[in-house]
Amino acid sequence: MFFILKLFISLIIPLVTQKEIVTILSIVVVFFLILLILGVRKSYKLKKENERLNNISNLQSDDDNKTYRDFTEGHMYDNN
Repeated sequence: MFFILKLFISLIIPLVTQKEIVTILSIVVVFFLILLILGVRKSYKLKKENERLNNISNLQSDDDNKTYRDFTEGHMYDNN
């Protein structure tokens, strides 16, 4: 069993050069860097959207806290 593993490793390692390993790792690093940048950008946009919605919510809650004014006391409503 150990002999088969050693033979497998000795056959595979010469097939991949150091330059190929560096190239593959560089591609992987660039890919994850792009994902990281997109994630940070999306997080920033979501934070801005959350702040905007909180401001809208605060404006609506200010309108909800106003005292109720009875509009049926006008001359068009018959409440004698």
